[in-house]
Amino acid sequence: MTKTLTIAMPKGRIFDEAVQLLRAAGYSLPPEFDDSRKLILEVEEENFRFILAKPMDVATYVEYGVADIGIAGKDVLLEEERDVYELLDLMISDCYLAVAGLPNTEMSAVAPKIATKYPGIAAAYFREQGEQVEIIKLNGSIELAPLIGLADRIVDIVSSGRTLKENGLVEYERIQDITSRLIVNPVSYRMYDDRIQELVERLSQTLSKAETGIGKLS
Repeated sequence: MTKTLTIAMPKGRIFDEAVQLLRAAGYSLPPEFDDSRKLILEVEEENFRFILAKPMDVATYVEYGVADIGIAGKDVLLEEERDVYELLDLMISDCYLAVAGLPNTEMSAVAPKIATKYPGIAAAYFREQGEQVEIIKLNGSIELAPLIGLADRIVDIVSSGRTLKENGLVEYERIQDITSRLIVNPVSYRMYDDRIQELVERLSQTLSKAETGIGKLS
């Protein structure tokens, strides 16, 4: 009997685009899959089990083996530094990490404050720039920090830039482009190499066709 592969991925934009990609690769995911509020979804015909998790938790589930594979943003992988293998850039949910703040403002001369939900990435970036900063970790509404005087700058994900603009903030520096990646637990990779390689090959072929215009995600 074929072993069920457990796949962890977050709800939201990554989920929607990953489901679209899997369907384009020929995997049969039922229509009700898209709108379900369940946290665990079984797709028996494909021998898949999906765990729907918070974005920052996906790599943790994969590292500890409760999920064999996962779909996570590169930002999560850089921040969490989990013991997982990165197999494929899925080229979905593209965005980037940037430094932003109020327009026409200088950072404090002594220990400027940086608010972010990516303390590891932010600390490494400013260290590389030779700047000593104080990192303030926030879990949401990062744009508030400069507006209320909590921080000189923020480090956050930028997609369209609309949120920054609506809150009167501007982008100062672009840190790194971000896309979602297919990751795997090292033990699962050895145990289920054939199934995982088949998944990688099918997704790779679908991405290649989409990139060359031969096929499209639908």
